[in-house]
Amino acid sequence: MLIFSPIITKIIHTDPGLILLNHTARFSVTGLTQRFPEPESVPESGACWVLVSGTTVAITRKDPPRLFVQTNPKTAGCTVETIRYIGHRGTTPCYAAEITGGSPLQSEMKYASVRELFGLLPDDELAVAAYAVRIIEFVRTTRYCGRCGAKTRQLRTERAQFCTDCNLITYPRLSPAIVVLIQNGDRILLARSPHFPVGMHSIIAGFVEPGESLEQTVYREVQEEVGITIKNLRYVASEPWPFPNSLMCGYVAEYDKGEIAIDNNEIVSAGWFDRDHLPALPSSMSLSRALIDAWVRGDLKIP
Repeated sequence: MLIFSPIITKIIHTDPGLILLNHTARFSVTGLTQRFPEPESVPESGACWVLVSGTTVAITRKDPPRLFVQTNPKTAGCTVETIRYIGHRGTTPCYAAEITGGSPLQSEMKYASVRELFGLLPDDELAVAAYAVRIIEFVRTTRYCGRCGAKTRQLRTERAQFCTDCNLITYPRLSPAIVVLIQNGDRILLARSPHFPVGMHSIIAGFVEPGESLEQTVYREVQEEVGITIKNLRYVASEPWPFPNSLMCGYVAEYDKGEIAIDNNEIVSAGWFDRDHLPALPSSMSLSRALIDAWVRGDLKIP
């Protein structure tokens, strides 16, 4: 039996100069317990369902909305492409059902993106919604073997697709990435990506390259994107980030030397900001914002 990690990430350091961040990892799936082998068949009743269409999930139109459906969507008249077990809620098995695009929902339900659900659903349900979307996307993109092209089948003993022709096992994709808050005295470095909404800035982020450690990624991304060097790098917290499949690893560091020189590709502007003159910031559901807010409160101190 696999139990998902708890929602509160508490990282213990021996360095007395760093005050820890108790980060609420909003997309850490705590509302489900995975039990393998999974049930042999989908029960006609006594299960709960998350309905997925593309990158959206169905919720009720109630206030507050509800995510879980108690009726098999096939019974309710939906055209179902795929059904996948995603875990147990207590003793109740829970399934994600991929609904064919355009298939009508019951009148009391509507589709919404995972981002739209932030603040509408409790964090544990928000995480399950994101997880259901990720699992359906995993199935959708691995129906055929990436090595020989044959059809794959779902393994009941773990979260994986199996090719019966060449025996390749494919697991859900996970893309590790870093975010780093860089402090320079009483200021932090914030940068703007061309993909951000107008005026919004955030901390430096980037994906891990093959052959890199997480720490190497931090140093490389900072150097590439803003041209400075850093020191006193410390790990703080992590966040599963389902847009679409990242694991964000959060760090803090101290400015070392160099002048800001943006790459004009991934970063179009960057600068040092104090607590009284912060620009528009990313959503509070992100680890980047959690690090910034902790610094504003004085909870992060870098020796």
